[in-house]
Amino acid sequence: MDAAVRRAVEITPAATTRQRIVDVTTTGRRTGLPRRIEIFFYHVAGRTYLCSGTVDRPSWYVNLVAEPALTFHLKHGVRADLRATARPVTEEAERRAVLTEIVADLNQPANPGHLAQPVDLEDWVRRCRLVEVSFLD
Repeated sequence: MDAAVRRAVEITPAATTRQRIVDVTTTGRRTGLPRRIEIFFYHVAGRTYLCSGTVDRPSWYVNLVAEPALTFHLKHGVRADLRATARPVTEEAERRAVLTEIVADLNQPANPGHLAQPVDLEDWVRRCRLVEVSFLD
C-alpha cells in the first residue's frame, strides 16, 4: 500500500465527514452479483472497521458473513480500489473496546457522522454490525 493510500485509510478523529466515506463492493449472498454501497469507515487501534450503526440487518453485513471478500473503494482525495477481507466482530469485549472508540469519535463536537447526539454506546454494542477489514494489497 503506498503512502497516500495508507494516510487515507489511517484516518483520525480530525478526519472530515468526506474522508470517512468509502464505497465497498460485496458479493450478493443469494445472487452472487457485485453489490456496491457507500459507508463510513473507522480506524481504531491501527485497524480498519465498517459499522452499521444501529441498522438491524444491513445487506452489506450479511453479504460479508456469507463471502468475506470485498473491495474497499477510496474515493475522496485519494482514489484506490483495495482488495480486502472482512471478519465479523462478535465477541462482546472486543466489540465494546472498538465501539467505545467509534462512539467517542462520533460524539466529538464536530459530529463527523451527523448523527443525533449523543450516540449511545450501549445501544451500539447491542445492535450494530461490526467487521474488521484486512487489506490484501
